[in-house]
Amino acid sequence: MPGSANRPVRRRAFVLGATAAAGAALTGTAHAAGFGWTDDGSDYVVDTGAQLVFKVSKSTGDLTSLVYRGTEYQGYGGMNSHIESGLGASTVNIRQSGSTILVSVTHGTLRHYYAARSGENNVYLWTDKADTSVSATRYIVRVKKGAFLNDEPDSYTYAPTAIEASDVFRKPDGQTRSKHYSKRRVMDYDHIGWSAGGVGLWMVRSNHEKASGGPFYRSLLRHQSADGGGLYEILYYGQNQTENQRFGLQGPYVIAFTDGGAPSSALFPGTLTTPWADSLGIPGYVPASGRGKVAGVGISGRNTAYPYTVGLANAAAQYWGSARSSDGYFSVPGVLPGTYTLTVFKGELAVYTTSVSVSAGGTTTLNTIAIPSSNDPSNASAIWRIGDWNGTPGGFKNADLMTYAHPSDARAASWTGNVVIGNGETAAFPCYLWKDVNSGILVYFRLTAAQAAAAHTLRIGVTTAYANGRPQVTVNDAWTSAVPSPPTQPNTRSLTNGSYRGNNHTFMYSVPASAWKTDPGQYNVLRIDVVSGSGATGFLSAGTAIDAIDLLA
Repeated sequence: MPGSANRPVRRRAFVLGATAAAGAALTGTAHAAGFGWTDDGSDYVVDTGAQLVFKVSKSTGDLTSLVYRGTEYQGYGGMNSHIESGLGASTVNIRQSGSTILVSVTHGTLRHYYAARSGENNVYLWTDKADTSVSATRYIVRVKKGAFLNDEPDSYTYAPTAIEASDVFRKPDGQTRSKHYSKRRVMDYDHIGWSAGGVGLWMVRSNHEKASGGPFYRSLLRHQSADGGGLYEILYYGQNQTENQRFGLQGPYVIAFTDGGAPSSALFPGTLTTPWADSLGIPGYVPASGRGKVAGVGISGRNTAYPYTVGLANAAAQYWGSARSSDGYFSVPGVLPGTYTLTVFKGELAVYTTSVSVSAGGTTTLNTIAIPSSNDPSNASAIWRIGDWNGTPGGFKNADLMTYAHPSDARAASWTGNVVIGNGETAAFPCYLWKDVNSGILVYFRLTAAQAAAAHTLRIGVTTAYANGRPQVTVNDAWTSAVPSPPTQPNTRSLTNGSYRGNNHTFMYSVPASAWKTDPGQYNVLRIDVVSGSGATGFLSAGTAIDAIDLLA
């Protein structure tokens, strides 16, 4: 805001939706007044010719200043904005070509780029990671204290008491906050940020083609602390990660200033085209002409009560698109050439896979994909079922809250309590089970005489697990299953940091007829225990997240 360089923006905040040589000469293209760059000795100073001036350190590649309308927004706690927590000593160059200024940063095998366009209040960023010499890949925009105030789930400004590690906090009213509690999957948002006092500051995400975790991955998006705020672009993060890290050039993602509204949808992944970047000479950059598309005319065999997503993935890249609810049509553009595993997800549950190849400039068109009935476990005839098979704990007790709160949050219903089939069993059954919290939950149900005379298969579907927690079952204290082998799951916290997403797995138990009670008037009792030799105590004991439980006919 003009004339307010020392006055913080007040008070409302919210989240929406979602080889360069220095000193190249201008080309004669018309530019906004003031567009250009200077060298102040320690930083390259870039003026977009609009209302944004930013600085990049010549020694580290950190973003050291973000001045919009004369007000400085960058910086809290004496820290800059940067890759990870700062790369340290780097080689930094700058050049100007027509209406674009490009700053390149080289740190070992990692390259990072900032670009400015004449007349735009945006900073475009690319990150090229070649190996694991930098452990994770994130960019964080550090925003000054008081610029925006935020009490969203991913804020801990008002939550002074640490209750787990150093990143989960409790407010005096018992609500919990953490930078992990974003509520959103990657596919659910295009941008994240704040708006207050007629200024919006946003991080517009990239298409995440070189990220990992797929369309349902949850990670850090933003936070507020006592020292200020942070906006993130997470390109690889090990927390509850289900895939290996991918390498290569990722971007652009965009730091965008507005007059308070959402950033232009033209910047959103899937719509952003950067033909102006085609000639910048960024290594690894692939223009639209070098990419292809996958399109499907439809998907049959769907359960129309659920959304369907089509994902493409190989070791080098990942993409996804939503299937049209009416007929399952889908289109996934901007795909790098290669062969991919195509997966159709019902909700978040994989129900079909195939292989597709993509060529530069081409469209791979698929005929109607028919999902076999047997691929969807919901199609199996069941005597009773708790929840439904969609790859999520949706509908179970506390499930919605757990994407943005700690299990100890005051808003959580009791994690204990038994369940009676036919009496609101899904809403009564906890979405998570822990060895040290609610292991041994009981499910009561009746069987007809004919049903009790036969053996049946019990299925328990899980979406993730912590510390190898897995279910062992006992029926009527007459039969106990073997301890099942643990499936492969992420080895970091999940159930306490807002993510139920891991590797969906189904445990199957063959219960003999001798285990059932033969009197139809009597309740059978199923006990589900969580077993593991690992884990700590409480909500950090071994645990698992539930997708569905059923007893097959």
